[in-house]
Amino acid sequence: MKKIINRIVFTLLITASVLMGSCTTEDLNPSLEQNKEGSEAIITTADLEGILKGAYNRMTSFEYYGRDYIVTNEVRTPNTWANGRSGRFTTEAGFAYNANGTYIWDNAYAVIASANIIINADIESLKDFASNGDYAKHLQGQAYAIRALAHFDLVKVYGQQHVDGGSGLGVPYLLEFKGGDGIPPRGTIADNKTQLFIDIKNAFDYMSDDFFDGSKVFISKYTSKALESRMAVWFEMWDVARDASIAVMNSNLYSIVPADQFVNSFAIDGPQNSLFGLAFDSTDNEGINGLEFIYRGTTYGDISVTPNAYYDLYDQGDVRTDILGTEQVGSNLRLRNLKKYPERSSDVTLFRYEEVILNLAEAQMHLNEPTIALGYLNMIPENRNADPYTEATIANILEERRKEFLFEGLYYWDLQRLGMDIVKIDSEQNINQTIPYGDHRRIHPIPRAELDANSNIVQNPGY
Repeated sequence: MKKIINRIVFTLLITASVLMGSCTTEDLNPSLEQNKEGSEAIITTADLEGILKGAYNRMTSFEYYGRDYIVTNEVRTPNTWANGRSGRFTTEAGFAYNANGTYIWDNAYAVIASANIIINADIESLKDFASNGDYAKHLQGQAYAIRALAHFDLVKVYGQQHVDGGSGLGVPYLLEFKGGDGIPPRGTIADNKTQLFIDIKNAFDYMSDDFFDGSKVFISKYTSKALESRMAVWFEMWDVARDASIAVMNSNLYSIVPADQFVNSFAIDGPQNSLFGLAFDSTDNEGINGLEFIYRGTTYGDISVTPNAYYDLYDQGDVRTDILGTEQVGSNLRLRNLKKYPERSSDVTLFRYEEVILNLAEAQMHLNEPTIALGYLNMIPENRNADPYTEATIANILEERRKEFLFEGLYYWDLQRLGMDIVKIDSEQNINQTIPYGDHRRIHPIPRAELDANSNIVQNPGY
């Protein structure tokens, strides 16, 4: 894609001193003098690792998982609203997107570009392949998972799977760093889906348990199964979702955070329920562009909780309400997120074990196993000081997902995949009326700059 290839600066982020198994969060930002251009710079396993760290670092951008992707999804639900404190996210919350903006487009494809360099590298030609070959293959497995995740995000944001009058178009699925086709067309959702599951199978097959990352800031073998579970739920592949979720459970590497540790689990790195989180340091999203600033603080704190999401949703004594609190915003007292994503130095967890469990409950419901589904569903409230459910239904599972993942941006995708309206239930929401399922505003426009550069790209309906 000409716009993607030419406009984004692709660099190989090389950390010469990194050896097998020596990854640390401090290594995620290679210095400028360590940057090299061109695939010819891949000489050792450390070179591959440096590129991979660059991909992870790109994901921490405030225009991707560092803020925008999470918050945009959150403010488009009845959970929260943009109070206009600094004027941020009011347009997103009102489903009024700027077609000139790029949202996650550039950053996601930059991540994909780095992943493709690693995937297409000839690891057998590395100088240290004899001693580090297994680790090099493990790095390629992580790259396959990253490529799948970024493409999956793009499909959900821009794909026409859930829009009235849509043609079923997805996104260009790029398999090479610089392919011969500089202006590829959008693939279909069906084609994107096929390649997503090819990539995630490769991710699992290439990675090894021997390189399990206890810090959780690098993707491990069973992180790929968590992603497979998430994708299978989105595409309603219930047997795949069940099997992938059970594989994560049977790994015995993760567990649900108990009630007395729930709040603190967001303030520590690599908690027991994290399968993968992005590491942040003082150079990532420094200052006002971080998640913690948009959710709270006297200067910004643009995202407030709708009263419905607090007073009508949780049981009395549910530990998840301890995340919430009130803060003075100007002359108003706002209900806000005070304890999820509390500090810039804390990891931002992208895959939690609790999601895997609820994916499994939903899959079992669709596979006509309601009793089994109920057991999995109640594993969450049992660890939150909340009332258990007496029956498993899709509505109950959705409610539990909404309560568990408040502020994490997952509920929007639940509403989308289940064909549900974005209901106007509170006067403080930024929408004037309910946004029905299938409305063209439920997906983003392809960035205008991309349309100008690529004659094969087709815009989404309504833009």
